Amino acid sequence: MSTRKSIRIPVTAACILGLAGLATLFAQQKPFRQYPGVEYFRFETPQDANIPGEFIFARMMFSSGGPGVDGYYPRYQGDWRQGLSLWTQDYPRADRHFAKAMRRLTRVDVRSVEQPVNIEENEQFDLPWLYAVQVGEWGPSQRICDGLREYLLRGGFFLADDFHGRGEREIFLDSMKMVFPDRPVVEIPEEDQVLHAVFELKDRVQIPGQAHVRAGCKNCQDGGRGAHWQGIYDDKGRLMVAVAYNSDLGDAWEYADDPTYPEASASLAIRIGVNYVVYAMTH
Repeated sequence: MSTRKSIRIPVTAACILGLAGLATLFAQQKPFRQYPGVEYFRFETPQDANIPGEFIFARMMFSSGGPGVDGYYPRYQGDWRQGLSLWTQDYPRADRHFAKAMRRLTRVDVRSVEQPVNIEENEQFDLPWLYAVQVGEWGPSQRICDGLREYLLRGGFFLADDFHGRGEREIFLDSMKMVFPDRPVVEIPEEDQVLHAVFELKDRVQIPGQAHVRAGCKNCQDGGRGAHWQGIYDDKGRLMVAVAYNSDLGDAWEYADDPTYPEASASLAIRIGVNYVVYAMTH
């Protein structure tokens, strides 16, 4: 990951209110646990893994679903709650690279390691920010969708990443209707605070996955071209769900230190993530 100039986030009233429950958050953070992933079986654990922070990269656990997904990872035939399933794509390398970037670019106290979150066990409510990957191939249960809806309406923030083309979009939208039957997914307007929270995000450039850098997109012939920064809002205009459609932020974080992956894509993905985190912690 290339060195970039650090920035200072102004301390505002919103920040103070958003971080007021820090002591409670520290007390309720779960001890670190690492699950086997579909890409990484062994990964060096930082020495400070069990030191709490005011922000944790929270990764949503879920069962697979969608056409052709069952058996996609033939190495694993067990319970998705134990890892080695679709939710572990890019995990934990993307999570830890992004945590390092947050530490470098902001003054937010970030835990060095991620936290997988099982919504069926109500593990989401003490965390301001939740991330899920490959949401065009997932299969969250109604119980998970109900828990996600309650989390979001209580003030949580959810980033849905890495789905491409019309087919995967249909699967994602069907799942979000289980969460919010009457709330549409819309383009985030240019004036939304989430695009100006730390960095000024203007050019909606498509961020390809590592395997699709040469082509520039996945599912290119099925609507996979063109980046869309989308979201779902609550009744007060707060962005609850950020949607990275036709982009792969997770791969950009994962390969941020790889010289074969475009630095411009990795840098933009990190800036987008930083804005979303700061927005989630202050709104």
